[in-house]
Amino acid sequence: MSVKLEKLTLFYQKYIIPVLQSITVNNMRSILNISLPASLAVEVKKEVKEGKFASTSEFFRHLLRMWNTEKLLMDLKQSKKEIAQGKGMVLKSFKDLR
Repeated sequence: MSVKLEKLTLFYQKYIIPVLQSITVNNMRSILNISLPASLAVEVKKEVKEGKFASTSEFFRHLLRMWNTEKLLMDLKQSKKEIAQGKGMVLKSFKDLR
């Protein structure tokens, strides 16, 4: 490897990659602030303190995952109901989904 290429590679590894990684990491999360009644805040803190969740954020991520799962199950039940009523259709290809 030439000296010029080696210096460029070291520069890239030292300065460019960390910047790109920080951009990627920062774009993966959004910060939301919520307001809770004191009694609910106490419950959340209690669950975290007892070790059931690693953090308050993890508690709420868990709730959102459960909510999404429930929503998916409701959609699935609705789809099954529609199929039972004869409203379903047979797709011959993925293009039929459009």
